[in-house]
Amino acid sequence: MVRSVRARAGVAVGAVVVVVAGAAGCGASAGDDKHPDHRDFTLHGRTLTVDSDDSALEIVAVDSAKADTVKVTRWFQGSVVVGGDPRVTWSMKDDRLELRVKCSGLVADCSARHRIEVPRGIAVKVEDDDGSVRARGFKDALDIRTHDGSVRVTDSSGPLDLRTDDGSVHAEVSSPTVRARSHDGSVRLQLRAVPDLVDARTDDGSITVDLPRATYRVTTGAVDGSVDVSVPRDDASAHAVTAHARDGKITVRTAN
Repeated sequence: MVRSVRARAGVAVGAVVVVVAGAAGCGASAGDDKHPDHRDFTLHGRTLTVDSDDSALEIVAVDSAKADTVKVTRWFQGSVVVGGDPRVTWSMKDDRLELRVKCSGLVADCSARHRIEVPRGIAVKVEDDDGSVRARGFKDALDIRTHDGSVRVTDSSGPLDLRTDDGSVHAEVSSPTVRARSHDGSVRLQLRAVPDLVDARTDDGSITVDLPRATYRVTTGAVDGSVDVSVPRDDASAHAVTAHARDGKITVRTAN
């Protein structure tokens, strides 16, 4: 099931434009779309995979009368000078929600945003090539990967595995296990309940872990940066915290 959006495209014809082919503009904003599209998709299993190539994502767990229905809202703005009309598509196959943005030309300027409402009790996996990901309200597992964009998770208590190649990771949760990695960006984890496992890593950026008062088995490593651990430590603790940064400060502390 694939549907193309109305394009909202502007094409300049007959004008002399001196640009590098494929150069992208930066003026379009999905927030300017006053008439977003809506669509429901049927989920057959207990895990939803979101496959997005160029969109900001907001993923929310909701109480739903239909436990097999995923609701998606889409905002889009785009224009192309000398090229095909921009468009976005969406489809669901084998519980994999595919979101695509087609935007190319001499000057291509597009922006997309999706809000995905997921029934409670569904685990979610996200694969996003380019765009930020925000998620909240999940009691089930969240597995988020984005190549270029920040990741933020709030109000969740399920296991988390969060990764970005370029961007920050921020979680305010009560999850029992949290794994967070960024190649280029800070990692901040604020735990509302004593976790069993926290594993935070970054190549370039700071790491801050705020924990409830308890004793923890803490392992840290910083190639170029300071380390400040102020939580009570016990090598026999069942609550393990690991933090490694190549270039950045590490702080592991008791939450105020």
